[in-house]
Amino acid sequence: MSQYLVTGAAGFIASKVAELLLADGHSVIGIDNLNDAYDVRIKTYRLNQLEKQTNFRFHRLDIADREGLFELIDEVTGSAAVINLAARAGVRASVENPWVYVDTNITGTLNLLELCRMLDIPKVVLASTSSVYGRNVPLPTPETASNNLPLQPYAATKIGAEALAHAYHFLHGIDISVVRYFTVYGPAGRPDMVMFRFAKWLVDGSPLHLNGDGSQSRGFTYVDDIARGTIQALRPLGYEIINLGGHETITILELIRMLEKITGKAAEIIEHPFPKADMLTNHADTQKAKRLLGWEPEVGLEEGAAKVVQWYLDQHEWAKDLDVGL
Repeated sequence: MSQYLVTGAAGFIASKVAELLLADGHSVIGIDNLNDAYDVRIKTYRLNQLEKQTNFRFHRLDIADREGLFELIDEVTGSAAVINLAARAGVRASVENPWVYVDTNITGTLNLLELCRMLDIPKVVLASTSSVYGRNVPLPTPETASNNLPLQPYAATKIGAEALAHAYHFLHGIDISVVRYFTVYGPAGRPDMVMFRFAKWLVDGSPLHLNGDGSQSRGFTYVDDIARGTIQALRPLGYEIINLGGHETITILELIRMLEKITGKAAEIIEHPFPKADMLTNHADTQKAKRLLGWEPEVGLEEGAAKVVQWYLDQHEWAKDLDVGL
């Protein structure tokens, strides 16, 4: 069995990736700085689940801290791959504080690439985002669509991270898979994301806050499917950019109606202006993921949404107090 370094280990997708790797008998070194980009309590919840596993070791560390990261050289040596899922996420927050996005998404990625170069770690999986595509792209969107005009600092820094990854592949022969995630949801998801917010507000009987008129749409994919695709991207591919997710597109109003049906609650909707930094729609072309990875999503949207609601009900005693970032 192999050892993997997983960054952002207390994060939504990374914690699921680590869980699946551990279930397959691998060992995982997890890194996370437990920042407050969203409510830290749910990060602690995810981390607590991982720390019950004997083959999981955790370091509280910021990947932008090069000296701190390089102190792990002895422990990380011999790892089969680095799975870099540590990222400062959130399109709107990046408008308010772009510097922290540069620190994590660009400097942090560079530090990890240097670590791989120094230690001859042969494989990197780098998480990127559908936000790099901007506006006026074909739908469903293939990996070849233009990403020359990012709409906010978040997307710009992820494009920068992808470019650094390609440079390290070209110069040093590191095998790198860039996985561009579309909208990911599931139990213990980010509380500032639409699926968690809407489920919480409906279950709790609180007003549901809607940005825009609800005609905007998203391509949703369940977190287990995304984690499985991320692990499949560990295979040697050279340098490839691969869409993961976004296969099941629905308008936000349709999502509200689905969640009303699941919860048995009617939404009291409060509309807000549509944020300029947000995308109007996303919908992934995932043919490349199927061809290169053999990846296809398995969990349908209504089934997955019901799992989100059930998780919230099961964890309601503490989860009801989570800050949804409104």
